[in-house]
Amino acid sequence: MRGVAVAIIVFGSLPFILARPWIGILMWSWIGYMNPHRLSWGFAFNYPFAMVIGVTTLIGWVVSREPKHPPWNGLVIMLVVFNLWMLFTSFFMLNPADGWHEWDKVVKVQLMTFVTMMLMQDRRRLHALVWVIAGSVGFFGIKGGLFTILTGGQYMVLGPPHSFMPGNTEIGLALSMILPLFRYLQLNSENKWVRRGLGAAMALTGVAIIGTYSRGAFLAGGVMGVMLLAKSRKRALIGLGLIVVAATMYHFMPEKYFHKMDTIETYRQDRSALGRLNAWWFAFNLANARPIVGGGFEAFTPELFKKYAPEPENYHDSHSIYFEVLGEQGYPGLLIFLTVGVLAWRYGSWTMRHCRGRPDLKWASDLAAMVQVSLAAYAVGGAFLGLAYFDLAWGLVALQVLTRVLVQRALEEAPIPGDGEGRDRTPVREFVRRPGVVADGGR
Repeated sequence: MRGVAVAIIVFGSLPFILARPWIGILMWSWIGYMNPHRLSWGFAFNYPFAMVIGVTTLIGWVVSREPKHPPWNGLVIMLVVFNLWMLFTSFFMLNPADGWHEWDKVVKVQLMTFVTMMLMQDRRRLHALVWVIAGSVGFFGIKGGLFTILTGGQYMVLGPPHSFMPGNTEIGLALSMILPLFRYLQLNSENKWVRRGLGAAMALTGVAIIGTYSRGAFLAGGVMGVMLLAKSRKRALIGLGLIVVAATMYHFMPEKYFHKMDTIETYRQDRSALGRLNAWWFAFNLANARPIVGGGFEAFTPELFKKYAPEPENYHDSHSIYFEVLGEQGYPGLLIFLTVGVLAWRYGSWTMRHCRGRPDLKWASDLAAMVQVSLAAYAVGGAFLGLAYFDLAWGLVALQVLTRVLVQRALEEAPIPGDGEGRDRTPVREFVRRPGVVADGGR
């Protein structure tokens, strides 16, 4: 029945997507992040729902009057450069049989990222997209938090199978990245029951992060918690929530959980940690041997480990977004990748700076700040996990681009004095609340 339900929802949405292609972005995000078909059985499990939605969205976009180019700025240009570089290095792949398959998967994510930036240039659409992303990944946080509590933390929280986040480490990082988006929604929801529900979702997601037993998620969650406290409004409430969750889990989780976390300090005695170091040295040696193009997609193979790894028989995946890009895309690819991350952070800072003194843009400041928190979690957790091409990370970059675009548009329509540009600006009109736009609420 689950598979039938997913099929009915997806195919029932196609006419609406053709008429309003931005709905396709919401549906594609739901399928891509939540993977509801992977929670079913039968035909739906492997059915290409994302491809059906993606093709329908592209057709609707082409025939519509929607923008046909992304909002060109430095960050978008660097995304284009990164995609061109990945295509260039793919012609020199050391593992072309598997590499081209991976390139195909990555380029589909990148294509829909660009389409997202074209179609979601509206506050209502952007807000709806945040709801879909947060709800899709957050489903596993709420479910995982309840599972951890009901089982006494005896079992690991896992993600949906055959997705970007199937294991405990992947879902742990994804939950650390998604929790700040719950906070943005809470700050910008007027209904008190919605705010309370989002607060409960944040608490359960925090419990689920701990319940993954992932050391990378533990570090990412810690950084996320600190950044959330620093970046969010109403810090006292966030601080109290963090203390309650931490104290409760300290007394609640079984002893084996703390033994697992203790291996962060004793990594030299942990074979898994040593395997990661071996994989990082492999990436470093491979990049030194092929500094421009690296090894291409899917370069982390047992065969290549025998040539470039210090311990040839101790094969591991990349276990780091940075070493993954270094080993597969070479030094130029890593530089471009890091530049994209830095620009995404700076765009968030620009948005927050230009929203000061604008109550109508407080929502944008909140979103930019929370996306920064999510990116910080990804930067830290990703240092120990090979998710360089993670669709959620690129979705966050798109959110940052779109938020800045909407703020720039608002400033052009209703500029004010003291905007940091040194120009004499005066309000020309007050913010007009459109139907369906969620107000700030001042929380």
